[in-house]
Amino acid sequence: MFLDGDGVALRTIEEEDLEFLQTQINDPRIWRAIGRSNPVTAEQEREFYENVVCEDDGVQLLIAVDAEPVGTIGLHALDRETGSAEIGYWVAPDHHGQGYGTEAATLVAGYGFDQLRLHRIAARVFEFNEPSRRLLESLGFTREGVHRDAEFIDGEYQDVYWYGLLEDEWREERR
Repeated sequence: MFLDGDGVALRTIEEEDLEFLQTQINDPRIWRAIGRSNPVTAEQEREFYENVVCEDDGVQLLIAVDAEPVGTIGLHALDRETGSAEIGYWVAPDHHGQGYGTEAATLVAGYGFDQLRLHRIAARVFEFNEPSRRLLESLGFTREGVHRDAEFIDGEYQDVYWYGLLEDEWREERR
């Protein structure tokens, strides 16, 4: 395990995880929440693995509970010069509401601030995704703005809420 918590462990994504990732990303409860509109083939999932997961431009991890994959989380758009990154995550629908996303996000934010020396972590959430908004706010993220009608999902335009968390805010929340 790369990062170990009380209820979840975060580990690297491996080739044997691709089937789980493809199956889950094609579930409407996942693809809608992350803004995808096209299905993902096995070949496209492999390309994601090779071009995103295996690159050094960010951190992509599998969320596991008792060694069973339940979702993914990562830091992308990592800019070491400005000390910023964007967090992204999803948890398989069968595992929603159990706190796995919150614990994983807590572990990744701590890793970002403590190990990567980030100054700021950003996040984007669709207006309709109340659970994700609550997750971010519970960690101390501040809603910084709204991009109105910024994405087209399920036949309608959706607002995108932008959140941010600064290192000193994170540390203050942890005291």
